[in-house]
Formats: sequence, C-alpha cells, structure tokens
Amino acid sequence: MSTDELVTHVVAGTAVIVALSHLLRAVARKMRQPAVIGQILAGLALGPSLLGRLPGGFMDMLFPRQVLPYLSVVAQIALVPFLFAVACELDLRVLRQRRKVVPAVAACGFVIPMVLGGGAAFLVAPLYTPPGGDVTGNTGFVLFMAVSMAVTAVPVLASIIRERGAASTVAGVVSMTSAGVIDALGWIVLAAAVMAAGSSEQEHLSLPATVALFAVYMATMLCVVRPALRRWLSRPEAVPGGDLPVVAALAMASAWATSALGLHVIFGAFVAGMIMPRGADGEPDASLVRPLQDSGTILLPVFFMVSGLSVDIGALSRTDLALLGIFTAVATVGKVGGGYLGARLGGMPSHEATVVGVMLNTRGLTELIALNIGLQSGIIDQSLYTVLVIVALVTTVSTGPILTLLRFPRTSPAAPVAATVAADAHADAPLPVRGSPDPSDATT
Repeated sequence: MSTDELVTHVVAGTAVIVALSHLLRAVARKMRQPAVIGQILAGLALGPSLLGRLPGGFMDMLFPRQVLPYLSVVAQIALVPFLFAVACELDLRVLRQRRKVVPAVAACGFVIPMVLGGGAAFLVAPLYTPPGGDVTGNTGFVLFMAVSMAVTAVPVLASIIRERGAASTVAGVVSMTSAGVIDALGWIVLAAAVMAAGSSEQEHLSLPATVALFAVYMATMLCVVRPALRRWLSRPEAVPGGDLPVVAALAMASAWATSALGLHVIFGAFVAGMIMPRGADGEPDASLVRPLQDSGTILLPVFFMVSGLSVDIGALSRTDLALLGIFTAVATVGKVGGGYLGARLGGMPSHEATVVGVMLNTRGLTELIALNIGLQSGIIDQSLYTVLVIVALVTTVSTGPILTLLRFPRTSPAAPVAATVAADAHADAPLPVRGSPDPSDATT
C-alpha cells in the first residue's frame, strides 16, 4: 500500500471513528450514562465484536491491517495531551483541608481493592495462566491485577458528579478528591507492574536500571523542569496562551522519556501535568491547558477504536465468563467496600459512606488505558483483556442507576456544605475553567 493510500485510509477511518463516537456519546448522555460509555461502545462496534462479524468484510475494508499501526500512533498521541490535562486537574492540597476523611477513603479505596485484586490473581490460577508464566513468581501480573481492581476514573466520576448536581455535596467532594489521590497512586503502581513484567522492546534495560533511570527522570522533572517552567511562565512579557507550544513540547518530551524507559507515554504525560505550575487559586493557566485537553479529546475516539480491535465478546469461552464473574465481584466488593470503610473511619454517616463507595467503583477511561498498557506490555492476553474491559463497562454503567436507588443527591446542594467545598470547585469539572464548554463533553 502506497503512502497516499495509507493517508487516505487513516483519514477516512478517523472520520468514521469520530462521527460514530460522537453519535453514541450523545445517546449515552440521553440515557443518563457517562459519555465514555458511548465512546467505548463505538470502539467495540467497529471491532470484531460487531463490524467484524458482519458479512462483506467491512472491518478489513475500512481498517486494513497495514493501517492499524498508524491508527495506533494517532491513538497514543491523543492520550498525551488528554492525560496531561487530567493530571492538571488534580489538586492534592485538599488533603490538608480534609486531613481525616479523604486520606482514609483514598487509603481504603486503594489498598483494599489492590489486596483483593492481587489475591484474585492467585485464585484464578487454575482458570488462567498469564503470558509471563504461572502466577507464582509473576510479580508483574499480580501487581497489574491488583491495580486494575483499584483504579477509579477521575474524568468519568467528575462528569457523573456534575451531571447529578452533586459537586457541592460532601459525598461528591470526598469521592472526587479521594479519586484524584487514588489515580495518582494507581499510575505509580502500574509503572511498577510494567517494570516488573519487563518490555520486549526494552530488554536491554534491567529492572534496577529502569528504576534508577525513572528516579533520575522524576528528580529532574521535580527539581529542574518545574522551577524552570514556573519562572518561564511567570516572566513579565508572557501573554495568555502564548507559551502553549512550550507546554505541549514539555508534555510530549516527558511522554517520550517514559516511553524510552520501556514504560508508556501516558506516565510521562501524567507527570508533566502534575508538575504544571498553578496560580494562587490552585488552578493551572486555562489558556495553556484547555487547548491541549480539547485536542486530545477530539482524537480520543481513535484510542477506543484501537482498543476495540482487541475485544471480541463473541469469542468468550465458559472459562472467560467465569473469570468475568469473579473479577466483577472482586472489583465491586473491593471499591464499594473499601470506599465505605474509609468514609466511615473518616466520620461520614452510613448512607453517604455507601455513596462514596459506589462512586469510587467508576472505572471507564482510566481502566481502559491501564488495560491497554497491560496488553501492550504482554502482562495479559486478549482473552483476559476482553474480560476486564467488560468489567470496566459493567462497573461504570451501574454507578448511575445505583446512585438513583440510593436517592443521591436527596436534595439540592446544601448551603452549609458550600463553604466546605469552596476550595474544591475543581471537583465539578475536569478543568476548572469558568465559562468553558460542558466538561462531560471534554472528558470521557
């Protein structure tokens, strides 16, 4: 296939992906589901689960095998600005404002699901053998299963909280801020899982060398890049939005650094967003962050489509269905139970603690990115990947209906809570930009 033919197929395929994703996203929102559900379903529909089963070979016609590597590159590039923007929204200063409840919820909502996930990896050993060999001694697989059960999707949760008008409720604020902490911890453990599993493209780097180089990278980002970036952005002649190329280059360069270490581009993008200088109000410069978020959001459906190519729901065996039941139960019990226990330890009433646990069970995009990393790194195979994608869908879709059964929020946001959450206005939107478009459209 010539270069012109490749470009034609990539452009045509991207157009179909973005259009179908936009259509199903709108359908999902009308059904009071997070927009990400529609986008994930669009990706699944264009893969072997639906389009690949129709007669006529439409899937191969629309997405020839020669084109898929190029679409994968587009998908990875789209993740960099998007994850950079997601990291920019995290403001861990709220830990100082809620010294008791948020740390308790974050700790229980992360550690308990991790323990259950790691235990489940041994439990399913008779049913599933990972690509790296038997579970015993397979540290990378055990860590990966632990963190896959523990993650919470901050962007999806932010959309759910906002759409329900729960941004000013105690449960909503605690859930969102705790999810931010869990998200950051999850990327760290996921990086450790990838390091432990090793990467076929980075076999020349031993685990100690990778850890040492990653430590040097983090020290450089925190001690050199962040102060330099702060000074550069605060110089007198700086104009709003004028330094967007500098910030975009930083996000891409940071993503390249972690990819070169054998990890994944999203780790570098996330770290770049975390070190982004913030103003006195704790918010990053929206004129720099918002364009990157929008550019990533536009192409993000390509990521869902590429992900969907590895999912064939119709090929699930009885063993896979058994794994689906086990991991769905483990994921739900771990997150709901862990969130509930942490909230109760933090002094929250039983009903609100239950709400916190249910909201932390939202996975969506964050889980899908983690699963893709596991698949690309050879930690899991396509059958388990398909199972875990369905787990992510089930837990995310069930969040809204369960909150409705719990009658949350019972009333409109209470005035006494407003003062408590004033410093956490970022919780009701993935990017704290006043007058910006609906964040449920921008974050998935």
